[in-house]
This record gives sequence, structure tokens and C-alpha cells, in this order.
Amino acid sequence: MPAAPRRFALVPTAAPRRFALVPTAALLLGALYCLLPVAWILVASTKSGSELFSTFTFLPGSGFADNVADLSAYRDGVYWKWMANSALYAGVGALLSTGVSAVSGYALAVYRFRGRESIFNILLAGVLMPPVILAVPQYLLMAKADLTDSYLSVMLPVILSPYGVYLARIYAAAAVPGDVIEAGRMDGGGEWRIFRTIALPMMLPGLVTVFLFQFVAIWNNFLLPYIMLGDDEKFPVTLGLFTLLQQGSNTPALYTLVITGALLAIVPLIALFLVIQRFWSLDLLSGAVKS
Repeated sequence: MPAAPRRFALVPTAAPRRFALVPTAALLLGALYCLLPVAWILVASTKSGSELFSTFTFLPGSGFADNVADLSAYRDGVYWKWMANSALYAGVGALLSTGVSAVSGYALAVYRFRGRESIFNILLAGVLMPPVILAVPQYLLMAKADLTDSYLSVMLPVILSPYGVYLARIYAAAAVPGDVIEAGRMDGGGEWRIFRTIALPMMLPGLVTVFLFQFVAIWNNFLLPYIMLGDDEKFPVTLGLFTLLQQGSNTPALYTLVITGALLAIVPLIALFLVIQRFWSLDLLSGAVKS
């Protein structure tokens, strides 16, 4: 019988492995750079005012409970008012922005009309526009409408998100087949009903992403509330902590309140991300099963 042909195994060389360590090391350095401030604020929030400036940077303290109590007692709990304002601005603003992005992105992806690409290009230009350039014109418009120093002055400018519309259009074009829309029309469904009952469930994972991005952006927004608001009872937590930090130059004891408040302000974002990530994964799996 003829001898079986020899099979040569490909032995990986050490050079590609060494090369693969470079991006891994870069990612680890990037993660360390991002997580180091979070680790510092986590440790610093456990220190009392005296421990904050006298102990090692990453040595935990014993004053976290007192810091939370002092923060809650400061000006009759104005910090929690700031947190509630941030939740209002971010929650309502992100919901409205997601709705506008869903309708606009679906229309740009499905319908063919004159000027569609021009509108989309203008939206892309809006993505590249720095917020600081739009802040002053937005303030002038709100002042003309007599809406400055109100909750609407912070929520209205964030409803239209060019980046959210861009993501919604890209996702609608990929997730909503044209044949399904045509089938809905042949069955006698109106355009709004087709969007609400057919397209919207298909777009839901992408819209969850838009909501998450908008919620985080509005929660962390500082410049717009800083320009629009004058009453500190309407401040979001970012602007409220900034005022505390300014007062800390004259009253060093407030530094511990600022640090503790900054730590507590991160908790809702982490909780939202964990909840939405679970919902996002389940929705993607259900979409895969249905398809």
C-alpha cells in the first residue's frame, strides 16, 4: 500500500505572539489611565477632612458614613435635589431624544425623497460641531422665548441629537428589511402603524444604545446648565458639585463633600448601564431567535 502523505503542522512562531503583546499592553495602559481616577475617588471618599490631606493617597479611611451624612445634611439635603434634577434632565431628555432619533432615523433610512442626503450630511456636520459653539446661540434663543433659568432651558436643546439620528438611521437601514415594510403595506397597514408595530421592535436594540449615550451625555453635561440656570435649586449634580468645589477654596471641609458627591453621582450611571446591558443582550438574543 502507498505510504500516507506526511502532514506538517504549522508551528506558530514567537514573533507574532510578541507582536500581539503590544496592543494588549496598550489596552491595559488605557484601562489603567481611565480607572485610576475612579479608584482614587473611591478611596478618597472614605477619608475624613483630616485624613484626606495627611494619609497616603490610596490608603482607605474611616469617614465614608460621616461624609455621606454631612453631604445629606448640607443645606437641608440640596445635593439630593441636584441628583433628582440630573435624573429629570437625563431621563426625560434621553427619552425624548431617543424618540426623535427613532422617527428621524427610520424616515431617512426607509423613505426616498429629495434632499434626503443633504439633510443627512447636515446632521453629520452637527455631530462634528463642538457643544461650546452652540451654547451661546441656544442661550440667546431661550432668552428670546423667556425660558432661561427653567427646566425646559436644559431639556429642550438636547432633544435633537445628530449622533442619535445617525445611529438610528444606520441601525434602521440594517435591521428593518424593505420586504417586511412592503408586506405590511400590502396587508393594509398605515405608515405609522408599520413603524410602531414592525420597525420599532426591530430597532429596539439600537435605540437602547441611543438612550444610553444620551442619558450619559446629559447627566455629565456641565456647560449648558451653567449658561442657562441661575437658581441653584435647579442645578444638576455636575453644576452643584462645581459650586461646592468653588466654595471649598475658602472652606476646605467641603472638599470631602465634593469627593463623596462625585462618587455617588457615578452610581446611577453604573446601575443604568448594568440594567440596559442585560436588556440589550436579551433583546439581541430574542431578535436572533425570531429571525
